[in-house]
Amino acid sequence: MIRIGLLGAARIADQAIIQPAALRSDVVIAAVAASNVEKAQAFARQFDIELALGSYDELLARDDIDLIYNALPPSLHAKWSIKALQQGKHVLCEKPFAMDAEEAKAMVAAADTSGPLLIEGYHYRFHPVFAEVERLLKSGELGTIHTVRSNFSVRIAETPGSLRHNVPLGGGALMDLGCYPLHWLRTLFGSTPEILWADAICPTPQLDSSFELRLQFPKGPLCYVGCAMSEHLSRHHDASLYLEGDKAQLEVLNLVAPHQGHKLCLTKDGVAHDYQIKGDSTYDHQLEHTLSCIKGETKPLTGGQDAIDQMQLIDDAYKAAGLLPRGLCR
Repeated sequence: MIRIGLLGAARIADQAIIQPAALRSDVVIAAVAASNVEKAQAFARQFDIELALGSYDELLARDDIDLIYNALPPSLHAKWSIKALQQGKHVLCEKPFAMDAEEAKAMVAAADTSGPLLIEGYHYRFHPVFAEVERLLKSGELGTIHTVRSNFSVRIAETPGSLRHNVPLGGGALMDLGCYPLHWLRTLFGSTPEILWADAICPTPQLDSSFELRLQFPKGPLCYVGCAMSEHLSRHHDASLYLEGDKAQLEVLNLVAPHQGHKLCLTKDGVAHDYQIKGDSTYDHQLEHTLSCIKGETKPLTGGQDAIDQMQLIDDAYKAAGLLPRGLCR
């Protein structure tokens, strides 16, 4: 039985780890730690968690916790993930991994030194829909890919003080949303792209509410990346990927959370074929992957050098748009 401790009484924890764990007999959410005991107790009552703790250190010091789910703000990911690793705990850390590449390097070094696993929570990565995209790309069915368009935008009202709108905590559209299409592209094309152009709209200093990038992969396609968080968007949610090859074209709708409804459209010779791929929630697949890694059955698909390279690309994107990497915005 793997005993999981929640680092932070975060709203995302319910769908990301509590619900998936409830469907399994080999894991249990054993404890939650928050910034104060009252908050932890309220969260524990809501989700029927046995133990509520009023400090993060208290959770990490427990010998009966095997895996830490770190849902703290990005500004706290490095500090508490490193502490958890040093206490011998495996860590599933929410995205984005850190505030910048330097923090990511320190986290990965701590995992390498301490021994436990450190996995980044790009939950889409573990779902069969993304595996289908990889299969089509590797099979050559699409031919040579020359253009890619990717986007993740959500209609979100600006809420002062919220994580998304708090730069020192790691907020911003690129950190919260744009990190997904960047990770799709890096995973699919297996290298670090050159940033040809970048632009951001900032309603307040350093806070990007939208971000656009044009990327060129070595011996790969030209890629357009967009993300936005605004209450004025025409669509509530757009998480799309379009691959244009010389043999066929593929469009994927809702690649972030395909379990909430998705569509793949494969077009060959002008004929479009729409289909879906069966699967559980992305978070179910993420937990299954994490447990398989803990058991030594497979190796993590995220974390390690991948996490460092991802944060480096985010850092470089901010710089290219004339903004500061989040690590310099504390």
